[in-house]
Amino acid sequence: MSGGLLVAGTTSDAGKSVVTAGICRWLARKGVSVAPFKAQNMSLNSFVTREGAEIGRAQAMQAQAARVEPSALMNPVLLKPGGERSSQVVLMGKPVGEMSARGYHGGRQQALFDTVVGCLEELRGTYDAVICEGAGSPAEINLRRTDIVNMGIARAARFPVVVVGDIDRGGVFASFFGTVALLDRADQELVAGFLVNKFRGDVSLLEPGLDMLEGLTGRRTFGVLPFRHGLGIDEEDGLRVSLRGAVRESAVAPPHGEDVLRVAVCAVPLMSNFTDVDALAAEPGVVVRFVDRAEELADADLVVVPGTRGTVRALAWLRERGLADALARRAARGRPVLGICGGFQVLGERIEDEVESRAGTVEGLGLLPVRVRFAREKTLARPSGKALGEPVEGYEIHHGVADVLGGEPFLDGCRVGEVWGTHWHGSLESDAFRRRFLTEVARAAGRRFVPAPDTSFAALREEQLDLLGDLIEESADTDALLRLIESGPPAGLPFVPPGAPS
Repeated sequence: MSGGLLVAGTTSDAGKSVVTAGICRWLARKGVSVAPFKAQNMSLNSFVTREGAEIGRAQAMQAQAARVEPSALMNPVLLKPGGERSSQVVLMGKPVGEMSARGYHGGRQQALFDTVVGCLEELRGTYDAVICEGAGSPAEINLRRTDIVNMGIARAARFPVVVVGDIDRGGVFASFFGTVALLDRADQELVAGFLVNKFRGDVSLLEPGLDMLEGLTGRRTFGVLPFRHGLGIDEEDGLRVSLRGAVRESAVAPPHGEDVLRVAVCAVPLMSNFTDVDALAAEPGVVVRFVDRAEELADADLVVVPGTRGTVRALAWLRERGLADALARRAARGRPVLGICGGFQVLGERIEDEVESRAGTVEGLGLLPVRVRFAREKTLARPSGKALGEPVEGYEIHHGVADVLGGEPFLDGCRVGEVWGTHWHGSLESDAFRRRFLTEVARAAGRRFVPAPDTSFAALREEQLDLLGDLIEESADTDALLRLIESGPPAGLPFVPPGAPS
């Protein structure tokens, strides 16, 4: 086999990432050598590969689903929003500058097309199959000319396209039909059909509509995927605890000890790598919620200040909402606070930033003896070591360089009383370290909480990815999908008028 497929969507968050991961896991279980690919990703939720390249976390998780090592080839362009109108452009895992949306779509994006196609071709030369994920909708008629992630890449590779629609939102038939009808003839020739996602109820009631859709478009539906809780992989963006539910709705297993442990995560602006708390949510008896009001910290046993793409902006936000004062009161009372990356930086004494916000010198919260200076060079690393007597691994993505002036050493940061800070993302995924850290938190909080001795975050992730593979295997026409991957778009697909505007 040597082929591929593009998974497009009627909208953002239609389920493209989940379907791509599920197809990768299904193929990997069949013994097919497969890799994920997303030409261009916009996300603050990123990961560092072993070679020190920054890519979207969704692509890293899809690589795990495919049972291969993630690389920059799988996500050559990553856009990290820094505000309403500009993003940092990360090319082949390294930042190359800030750019406005108008400037990017006005020329820079098309200039990256050769790089994107080259990465895809390299993957195709290495793997039996490449499963591409699109972005947003392929029918964004105002952006088609510079598209490098949807029909642009499908046309360059001659890949068949399957369009995913979220029926739970409603309007899925109109969305499927409209998506095809807004593409030009050459693009329509690549759209093989549809996948319905998040269906609840009796599929037989849906089948007449699917038959009518095929009559209208000449394209079949390759499967109806049922609605299942807990099937998300690491999100590109948004506020959710991907293993255990949504904001303020974490489903919690019974505690191993007598008490639960309550974790409040400050929902700072431009929050990055919010998946750091997934490992906490995976622990039986740990309740994780995102908060944006000072009073919501009152009953928390641990407060996490997470990473952010706007450290100075997050600091101002914490002060405006009274959260900064609430954090200071917690520290004075010996109640646990953990700052991660940008959250670590705001807990320090001072921030000098002429790079990210260009705000100059800004006073931090003063809860840790740390001074931070923003460097133009971004730190991208995969550190490992020991903390609290246990082995721990993580990854670093930051411009801020921390000068630690005191306190007890903690990873690359420090600890003062019950306030902890580190640049290391992902450290809580190290099971033994996480258990020791939660034991310390419970002691300081006066909770009779005991971490479960056998929780394996890596095993939970594997179970989740297997569930995605099961979803594809059980609810999609896998024989037909395999034919698409091997043979390309079906011949003779009809044109659906009116097509894209000229």
